[in-house]
Amino acid sequence: DFGTSFLNGESAMRLILERMPATLEIATLAMLLSLLLGVPLGIYAGLYPNGLGARSVMASSILGFSLPNFWVGLMLIMVFAVMLGWLPAGGRGPTQSFGPIELSVFTWAGLKHVLLPATTIAVAKCALIIRVTRAATRECLPQDYIKFARAKGLKEKRVLGVHLLKNILIPIITIGGLEYGQIIAFAVVTETVFSWPGMGKLLIDSIVTLDRPVVVAYLMLTVLLLALLNLVVDLLYTVLDPRVRLGGAK
Repeated sequence: DFGTSFLNGESAMRLILERMPATLEIATLAMLLSLLLGVPLGIYAGLYPNGLGARSVMASSILGFSLPNFWVGLMLIMVFAVMLGWLPAGGRGPTQSFGPIELSVFTWAGLKHVLLPATTIAVAKCALIIRVTRAATRECLPQDYIKFARAKGLKEKRVLGVHLLKNILIPIITIGGLEYGQIIAFAVVTETVFSWPGMGKLLIDSIVTLDRPVVVAYLMLTVLLLALLNLVVDLLYTVLDPRVRLGGAK
């Protein structure tokens, strides 16, 4: 029992749990975008490190690291909402109910509201995934199992899709899990820029109004989520790498 909100007179934890689906929505979509773009681009940059395309990818990743999150969000609003008018500038839009959970990604109008905040977060995370994937690819390529697979005459798609990808997934899963937790815990700036009704926006409003029970409940829940994500990442290690299971058995 974390008490009641000074401002609303409701349970502090219930207020946060009501906002959690909105934060998880943009966090999950942002992480999926980062992985779907970052892993292929990182592998490409690792396979052809001296090519023009690979150099362009790495230069773009540096740019993604360097741009402030709030500035990226404002530029996306200016281009896609103000100048082109393709996407809404803020708010969550219509949602679809799944029991007590309200999600907007399953409606077209709601998905249009999610795209800009998710893309804003994904820019920096994708840059990180690209660099991690490239480093892991460069490390794995000289290994004997890659050379042996090619010497056996396996197709390059199988060599890259099975022998290479499975071995570089460990660092990608590690970084992806940690960054996913960071997005959930610290999506405050993005939610504020886009007026997204998530936990981060609630946290800012609670800090401004000195609503301490909500702030404390948010911090405790965030710590719990980060601990659970670390546990999930550790369990995924055993699925991806048999050596982890064998080492534990011994």
